[in-house]
Order: sequence, then C-alpha cells, then structure tokens
Amino acid sequence: MTGVKAVTIVDVGPRDGFQPIGPFIPTDQKLTTIRQLHAAGLRRIEATAFVSDVAVPQLADAATIVQATQDLDGLEVQVLVPNLRHTERALAAGATRLAFVLSVSEKHNMNNVRRTPLDSVAEYARICAMLPEGVAMRINLATAFDCPFDGPVDPAEALDIIARVAAIKPDAELCLCDTTGRVTPDRVAALLGTARSRHPEVAQWAFHGHDTYGLGVANVIAATTAGLTVIDASVAGLGGCPFAPGATGNVATEDVVWTLERMGISTGIDLMALIAVAGEAAKLPGATAGGRVRDALVATLCRQEA
Repeated sequence: MTGVKAVTIVDVGPRDGFQPIGPFIPTDQKLTTIRQLHAAGLRRIEATAFVSDVAVPQLADAATIVQATQDLDGLEVQVLVPNLRHTERALAAGATRLAFVLSVSEKHNMNNVRRTPLDSVAEYARICAMLPEGVAMRINLATAFDCPFDGPVDPAEALDIIARVAAIKPDAELCLCDTTGRVTPDRVAALLGTARSRHPEVAQWAFHGHDTYGLGVANVIAATTAGLTVIDASVAGLGGCPFAPGATGNVATEDVVWTLERMGISTGIDLMALIAVAGEAAKLPGATAGGRVRDALVATLCRQEA
C-alpha cells in the first residue's frame, strides 16, 4: 500500500454516460444533474465533449453546457476533445480543462478517430503547442490494457505511447483507460507501476475503468494501491459498452465512493446525496445503468422504514 488518504473522483457521467443515450436529454436536465453532483461534493466533472454534432447529437449543446456551469463554486469542468478543430471550439466556449483522447490500439484509434495512434500523438502535440495560459490538459490513453478488436494490449505498446505523450507535455494529467473492462487488477497495478517509475516527470496520473465484467471497483482499488489519486467514475454507472450490448459500462461513482470511504480513503462526497442523483440518472430513457451500492442502500433504507 502507498498510503493514499484522499482521492479526486472525476464524474464522467454527463459526458461518457449521457453520450450513448439515444433520446436527447434536455439541456436543462443535464445541467440539473451536473449541479446536483456538485452539491453532493463532486469538484471535477466531465460535463460534455466537443465532437461532431452529426456523429454524437446528444452532445450538440456542449457550448451551452460549458457556459452554464462556470458559476459553480470550486467546480472544474472537464471537456473531451478529439482533435484540434474541436479543441478550438471548446476554447471559444470558455473551456479551461481539456481531455484529449487517443487509443494505444491502432484498430481502435482508426475506428474511433480515423487516425493511427502516432497521427493522434502528432495532433496532441499541435494542440498542446497552441494552448493558452491557464488551460489544463489531460491525455486519455484508451485501450491501454485491452482492445475490443485485438484483445490484450502488449504493455510495451502502451509504454511506447506513454513515453511519447509524456515528452510532449509532462505537466498534463495522464490517464490510463480500461476501455473494455476486461483488464484484471494485477495488470492495472503492473502497468501503472512501470509507467510511473519510468516517468517521474509526469505531474499527475489517473485511471478510467469500466465495469463490464464486474471488475471496475477492484481495478480502482488496484490503481489507488499503486498510488493514484485521480479516479474516473460515472454516476449510476451510466455509459454502457458499445462492444458488449446490454452490458454496464463505467464503474459507478457511488460504488467507488462507498468502497474507498470504507477503506479510509476520503472522497469528499456525500454518498446519500449522490445516491439520490444516481437514482434519477438511472431512470433516463435509453440509459444503461450499473453499479450495486445504489440498489443495496435503497433496499436497506426501505427495510428500515417498513
């Protein structure tokens, strides 16, 4: 154990969770969820993404979301960007924390952004070169452990991409993503341990896990045991997995909070307030919700009140 006493949870539900939902969620409803998450104690939320409105119509209101959340005290609003053009849109809307995504796996990167991983690395370098003062950057390395097309990713491939992006902007937050949810805790700990030892210059590391195979919380524990203090999760486990229809996707924020707090690791989040938000989010038409803690605590409260 490395003695992690507190973590920052980045709730990605309003972006990663809402993104695959078919029926358009009214902008005011999205903003209500973000404000409720903030009231529950979240201080960093991935609120939206600047992407093609045609490809992802659910996020067509990205500029409005960014502008309407700037008044929330202490909240860092993170937005995902896939390329330079959409980065410029995000900056024009007032975004101050960006998350650029590229995949270690060539097949996944080609499927996702129509580029090779090295082409995406070059695009990331161009974005970093034009960032204005005061804008924070995160680099999300998707398929760092496993590819939906090719299966397990060779750690050497991930380490090569990690070295390339770390050299471009070492003060960026570097997030390793288990895109498929198929990685096991031992592999999470091994890759994070090697990457951190090789790149002490990286200012901050993060982990983004999925719960498709029920390993989301276990992998979060592996990441915190490896010393990470920034963890992604999604309210109500929203997100789904496009490569496993019907499966849950992102690890549920409430599951992560419940587990870490019981381990003595502070999250700064009011669990019962979060449960209330998660209950409403799980009811969204077209949503694929996951997680266990929400249902367990609600059932316990019902029994106590009976």
